[in-house]
Amino acid sequence: MATTDFKDYYATLGVSKSATADQIKQAFRKLARKYHPDVNPGNKSAEAKFKEINEAYEVLSDPDKRRKYDQFGQYWNRAESAGWPGGAGGADFGGFDFSQYGSFDDFINELLGRFAGGTPGAGRTYSSYRTGTSPSGFGGFNDYTGYKDTSAAGQDLESTIKLSLAEAFKGVQKRLNLGNEVITVRIPAGAKPGSRIRVKEKGQINPYSRRRGDLYLVVEITPHPFFKFEGDNLMCEVPIAPDEAALGAAIEVPTPDGTVTMNIPAGIRSGQTLRLRGKGWRNPNGERGDQLVRVMIVPPTDLSSTERELYEKIRANRTSDPRSSLKQVKL
Repeated sequence: MATTDFKDYYATLGVSKSATADQIKQAFRKLARKYHPDVNPGNKSAEAKFKEINEAYEVLSDPDKRRKYDQFGQYWNRAESAGWPGGAGGADFGGFDFSQYGSFDDFINELLGRFAGGTPGAGRTYSSYRTGTSPSGFGGFNDYTGYKDTSAAGQDLESTIKLSLAEAFKGVQKRLNLGNEVITVRIPAGAKPGSRIRVKEKGQINPYSRRRGDLYLVVEITPHPFFKFEGDNLMCEVPIAPDEAALGAAIEVPTPDGTVTMNIPAGIRSGQTLRLRGKGWRNPNGERGDQLVRVMIVPPTDLSSTERELYEKIRANRTSDPRSSLKQVKL
């Protein structure tokens, strides 16, 4: 197979080389519906495209063929017919006898060694060469992009980790089951929703270099009935009685560290926000943000006879009109 005959089956299906079998199948079905001859009668371009995606799917849907395609790139079919691995078969590759080599790696490594005037550099194999140019005197080997990097780490992985608000605030150690191993991960204090925790070398393994990528844990915090996040601050709502709003008061407010006393100024309106400095969430430096307290005035729903009498006296003697400004409203 000449270099110009090489077809990138992943590009044909529009998927990445790390695509799962299900992703490959979904991509094939989508393209097959689009380019099927029944949908495009008489369209030669669509017919050719339909044949290409069928060819690509035939290889990538077969684990064995896909493995060889990933390993040998444009030469995968020839390598298969040559009987590698094992060196048997002696297939014709442009008139060249490969039976003298134990594997395709041996052939390419010797070939590159000839071009360089010696053996490839220490620690390098054919998979590390991506020159894109063909040494003179030996055509057809100018594209090594089909071969795998023997030094790169495997792919990084990402997963969600759920924490309670207390675990996120104080920090916690979690045991995670990665399928073939169980690891312990330390979550630092102050993690927030969306925080990404890096766990080194717990991602996928590069089968060629045997190096692992990293695992990233995305923090998800279980909703709390009282505390909520508002930007970098912690937010809560606290109810107060009408007399506390009118006269002012000192009330108890929960914080992550326990209860503190907060002063309510006289005449506060429902929905106004007060600030407890240094009582909010921790940042990565260990410093504390603020806790915001939204005050909500809650009228009593079950008045005693004494309360009703006093509220009636207040109404009878009230001098202010909270709706006085509405008298000027017009269309």
